[in-house]
Amino acid sequence: MNPARGSLLGIEHLEAAEILRLLKFARRMNPDKPRPLLKGKRVLLLFYEASTRTRSSFEIAAKSMGAHTVLIQSAGSSIEKGESLLDTGYTVRAVGADIIVIRHPNAGAPHVMAQHIDVPVINAGDGLHEHPSQALLDAYTILRNKKSFKGLQVAIVGDIFHSRVARSACHLLSKFGVKIILCGPPELAPDIATTLAPGIRVTRHIEDALHGTDVVMLLRVQKERLSGLKIDLSEYIARYQMNQTRLKMAKKDAIVMHPGPIIRGLELTSEVADGAQARILEEVHNGVPMRMAILARAMGKMR
Repeated sequence: MNPARGSLLGIEHLEAAEILRLLKFARRMNPDKPRPLLKGKRVLLLFYEASTRTRSSFEIAAKSMGAHTVLIQSAGSSIEKGESLLDTGYTVRAVGADIIVIRHPNAGAPHVMAQHIDVPVINAGDGLHEHPSQALLDAYTILRNKKSFKGLQVAIVGDIFHSRVARSACHLLSKFGVKIILCGPPELAPDIATTLAPGIRVTRHIEDALHGTDVVMLLRVQKERLSGLKIDLSEYIARYQMNQTRLKMAKKDAIVMHPGPIIRGLELTSEVADGAQARILEEVHNGVPMRMAILARAMGKMR
């Protein structure tokens, strides 16, 4: 079975024209002015991993268009008893789910479900693979602050290797000719990261990454992972933390983004997080209209 029309499983195989249609449609979405595009539909939120921003914005997006939402988490459900992914999928479809939004720790899980379930499946993050809705809302945020993708340079700093956000962002931005520079220690930003898309460059020096940059995209760095990789915390901060002095190396109108959750004092300073160039809360805000567009597309309502 092919995935149902309207499924969003990743960015890599999504056409640039379809991405632009989604971004344009998102501009028409306003949760403060509800539109009954999904009136009476049931959106099933199937989250095998913890989530705050993604889950809540999908829920608000669905309800803003008149849909009913049901949240199923692994804890306290049959998943915890050992029920398989597909059996859970068959169950939620049988009870009337019209759209399934799934986050799963294993790469490819949404694709497997989409091959067996006859309703649109939306990937809300699968392992280290992709996070398509985050890439779309980040692109939406960039275009709300920059005229177009043309001529832009984006620096992605932090744990590239373990970031599904970085993968989807690279797939999306490269489709529009954006110059992408990945920056981090070799354990977190290996040269193999350049296989994400053609033309991506990797550097170990944040000064190199920031020079001439329009968008600085920071990624979450886990202290436990640094410790496990024998990366000294203080050394990471000294070499890669985004502070006001380093931010001045980028263009004067550069914006700072972060998918969250942010760790002040590690990935960035409070001065940067709360500064005039930060668009971190704007990203969170933009998650709702972008996910409204994604859900509307799933039901064939994107006109």
